[in-house]
Amino acid sequence: MRLWKKIQLIDFSRLPWKHLTDQKIFFGHQSVGFNIIEGIRDLLGKNVEIFPKILETVNPAAFDTPVFAHSKVGDNGDARSKLKSFGDLLRGGIGGRAEVAFFKFCYVDITVETDIEAFFSVYKRVMDRLQESFPETALFHVTVPLKTVDNGIKIKVKRTLGLQVKSRDDNMKRNQFNDWLRAEYGKNQLLFDLAMVESTCPDGSRAIFEDGGRSFYHLAPVYTHDGGHLNERGRKWVAENLLLFLANRFQ
Repeated sequence: MRLWKKIQLIDFSRLPWKHLTDQKIFFGHQSVGFNIIEGIRDLLGKNVEIFPKILETVNPAAFDTPVFAHSKVGDNGDARSKLKSFGDLLRGGIGGRAEVAFFKFCYVDITVETDIEAFFSVYKRVMDRLQESFPETALFHVTVPLKTVDNGIKIKVKRTLGLQVKSRDDNMKRNQFNDWLRAEYGKNQLLFDLAMVESTCPDGSRAIFEDGGRSFYHLAPVYTHDGGHLNERGRKWVAENLLLFLANRFQ
């Protein structure tokens, strides 16, 4: 997945946004998703004619015309509820009407307590069955967003004592789950790598922390005001890369 090399407003004259104008897209999400929607609105500004209308709706009739529909799915902290909610919405009439449908988890859905191996198996089975049920709708996948991590001498002491550092341990689980998503869906260009975007700094470097002799990615602090949600800079960065990803899929 190609990223823009620096944060900037979109130059609409040289990018393939025209490929999005006539599309019917559904995006399921929670709070960070609203950040991304705000970022899309920021970027579009007055150039709304080059993008489908943005509506918060799950009404199948909305897909009679080009639309970027979005809504909440499931409950934060319950990944399975989001997977079920997305499937219910597809079966409720969005599937087969939308040309593209995707949803994202929140960082609170995958933590150190999550049995990610069992959940990934469930996720793959459900998503593959949904794609078989609705071949007219391309189902995309999204890596789990990351959070910033704790650093400093106290963290080193905790690790030396074998104690948990939740911000790091949670992100390590998210990194592993995301690696499985990349291996399964990235090769077919069906994956929007949100975690990669969030961990790519404005200068092109990656936000990395070392733990147990391994390297893991985390949310670049420049993109957040609270360690998890996206600030104005972060939401524009993510939105720009999401729109580029979608536009390239429709070429």
